[in-house]
Amino acid sequence: MQMVALIVVVVVLFVIAVLAADRGVKARKRGRLRRNAADRLGAAVAGAEAREQDRRARQNASAALTSVMPAINDEHSPRRV
Repeated sequence: MQMVALIVVVVVLFVIAVLAADRGVKARKRGRLRRNAADRLGAAVAGAEAREQDRRARQNASAALTSVMPAINDEHSPRRV
């Protein structure tokens, strides 16, 4: 009888160990996926910031050009002879 109880205890402990190992593997996988997602998000943010900085630089350059050379305004109607 003691041998059967010992086998049952060993099987239960084995199942607990397998479940704990499975949770550990899943936690490491989840952590790796989150780190990869954070890296991709960081790269996307850096790219968006670079594009925004470039857009603002072009906008400032355009505003500077307009302040030096004003846009053509059609204030007069065409002349007729």
